[in-house]
Amino acid sequence: MNKPSSLALAFVSADTEDARNAAARLSALYGQERPEDADVIVALGGDGFMLQTLHATMGTGKKIYGMNRGTVGFLMNEYHEQDLRRRVAEAIPETIRPLEMEATDASGRTSKALAINEVSLLRQSYQAAKIRIAIDGKVRLEELICDGVMVATPAGSTAYNLSAHGPILPLDAPLLALTPVSPFRPRRWRGALLPNRSTVELVILEADKRPVNAVADHTEIKSVTRVQVRESRDLTATILFDASHSWDERILAEQFRY
Repeated sequence: MNKPSSLALAFVSADTEDARNAAARLSALYGQERPEDADVIVALGGDGFMLQTLHATMGTGKKIYGMNRGTVGFLMNEYHEQDLRRRVAEAIPETIRPLEMEATDASGRTSKALAINEVSLLRQSYQAAKIRIAIDGKVRLEELICDGVMVATPAGSTAYNLSAHGPILPLDAPLLALTPVSPFRPRRWRGALLPNRSTVELVILEADKRPVNAVADHTEIKSVTRVQVRESRDLTATILFDASHSWDERILAEQFRY
C-alpha cells in the first residue's frame, strides 16, 4: 500500500444522518477522491452498508476500510477521525470470496446472484420446507424438514448463521458452514462443515405444497425448486481491519462471549 501521506481516500456512506455527517467531516479533513480513483474506499455505516459496498466493488481490486456509523458493525472498524490515513495504511487486508448462487424457480427460470454472507433457503408458507441436500453430486441428506437451511461463508458465519446456532469460522478458513434453520427431521442434525471447493445442491421437495424462497444477501428469488451454491473461483473483495482489532481477534472474542 502507498505511504500514509499519499493515500487517496474516497468516502461513501449509508443513507443515515450519522453516516452522511461523518462522510462530510472526513472529506473536509482528508479530501475526497472518486471511488474509481481512490487507493482505498472508506465505507461509513453498518454491516449492511459494508455488504453493499463490497458487492459494488467486487472484482475491481479496490480495498474497503469500514468505520461503524450504523447499528451493527462486526465487519467495521471503530469510528475515529484522527490519523485516519495511517490507520488505513497499517490495516490488515483480508480477502473475501463470495458464494455464487444459481436458482431455478417454479416457472423454470434460472437466476444467478452473489452472496458475501450466506445463501439461505426459507419456507414461504405455514408448512415446513422439505429439502434434499447433495454435496458434489452425492446426496447426503434425502429429506430435511425445516424452516430453512443456509450455506455461509466465513465472513457470514457471525451473521444469520450464528443466530441459527451455526459455527463461527475464521476468515481464512477454507470452509463453508451448512446450517439448518429450526430443523424438525432429522431432529439431531445440526449442520456440517464443508470444504470451500464443495458444490452444494438443494432440491425442494413438494415445492408446490411447501414453497421456498432463496436469498443471496439482499437478492431474493421466490418459489425456487433447485438451488446450487459454490464459492466463486474468480471474484474477490478485500476488506481492511485495524491491526489492533483484527478479524482473528474478533472471532476469538465472539467465541468467548457469554
